[in-house]
Amino acid sequence: MPTEYLIVGGGVLVAIVVVILLFKAVWRVAEPNEALIISGLGARGKSEGDSLGFKIVTGKGTAVLPGFQTARRLRLDSRAANLQVSCVTQQSIPVVVKGVVIYKVGDDLHSIANAARRFLDQQDSMNGAIHELFTGHLRSITGNLTVEDLILNRERLTGETRASAADEMIKLGLIVDSLQIQEIDDETGYITNLGKPHAAKIAATARIAEAQRDQEATEAEQIAAANKAAAWRDAQIKQAAYQAEIDEAQAKSRQAGPLSEASARQEVVVQETRAAELEAQLSEQRLQSQVRKPADAKAYETVTLSQAERDARIAQAEAEARETELRAVAQASQVKQAAAAEAESVRLRGLAAAEATKATGLAAADAAKAKGLAEAEAAKAKGLAEAEAIRARSQALAENQEAVIAQQLAENWPQIVEAGAKAFGNVDHMVVLNGAQGIEEMLAKALTLGGTGLGLARSLLSMNNGATPGPEVNGKVVDPTP
Repeated sequence: MPTEYLIVGGGVLVAIVVVILLFKAVWRVAEPNEALIISGLGARGKSEGDSLGFKIVTGKGTAVLPGFQTARRLRLDSRAANLQVSCVTQQSIPVVVKGVVIYKVGDDLHSIANAARRFLDQQDSMNGAIHELFTGHLRSITGNLTVEDLILNRERLTGETRASAADEMIKLGLIVDSLQIQEIDDETGYITNLGKPHAAKIAATARIAEAQRDQEATEAEQIAAANKAAAWRDAQIKQAAYQAEIDEAQAKSRQAGPLSEASARQEVVVQETRAAELEAQLSEQRLQSQVRKPADAKAYETVTLSQAERDARIAQAEAEARETELRAVAQASQVKQAAAAEAESVRLRGLAAAEATKATGLAAADAAKAKGLAEAEAAKAKGLAEAEAIRARSQALAENQEAVIAQQLAENWPQIVEAGAKAFGNVDHMVVLNGAQGIEEMLAKALTLGGTGLGLARSLLSMNNGATPGPEVNGKVVDPTP
């Protein structure tokens, strides 16, 4: 059972996938800025009562049978075509009209059908067709207009052009969103010359206006100068009147001067008297503050300092007396304690000296006794050792004289060789005639000195065998026999 369910589930899944793939292969959706043109088996449509040989779909989806039907897309968005047309005006003046046409495929089914029949497989050629269409209409309309009309009334040119091309645009299934004339140029300079009279007129008008304004300004300046002179005259008159009044006032002031000066002097005297009184009061206050009060303060300070100094001396004398009394008591106590301590120290030193003398005598006696015994033992041991050594040497000389001599020579052999080599020490330059052999012979002769010494020692020993005195040991003659 599970295997059967699995097979059934797999079949359903495969069927669903197949349906989805078939739906994607069949279903087509038109975007908002395009129209689907479906042709083939069963694709029929109507446009304003006319039967079409294809079907138009906008803004929705539709099924397209693969192999039986074909779906192609027609763009409905706006396009722009630039215009640059060489024209001749009514005045036979060549001009170049530059503009731009904004157009698109119409939104109704009739326009879409017309555009599909003409541009479905050649949508990129729309700009060229529009350019050619509007070029002809612009030339035709410009030929009926003057340059002045082109310049002053461009709306007329654009309106007549759009109206003239409307029928052709409908047949093509297109509509014009905007037609703008951007620029009008002429190679003859007509437009430039056309503006010169106006420019000259404007310049003349400007000069006339400037001259008029200059004249008006001059007249205004003259009037202003006259008014200025009249004002100056009036000012001088008024100034003279004012000067007379000033002189009169000055005369009156000169007459009133002595009186006013006396009055002023009297006021000055009064003020000076008042100032003198104030100065006297100020001097009294200054004397009070700077002399009398500092003197009183100084006297009070002197009395206070004297009393304080007296009290300080009394206190110091009392303190010194008390200090002397305490120092005497302390010294007496200190002397008493020192005497007691010295007596105890003398007693203890006497006892310690007696004990030390006794101990020292006993220690010296014991040391002398021990030293004598040790020296006796050492002398005895030394004598026995020397006797034993003399006996052993005598025995060795008696038994094997050559071995003893050889041992002595071996022990002193380095000194013997050194003594033999001294013969070469004073030689600065030596010539060896027979090379290495000569060197070996010299070394052998130096070394045979030891053998010569050995023979000499042996002969001396043989001579001494019959003699009574023995060899000296430590400066004493020892009997070699045991």
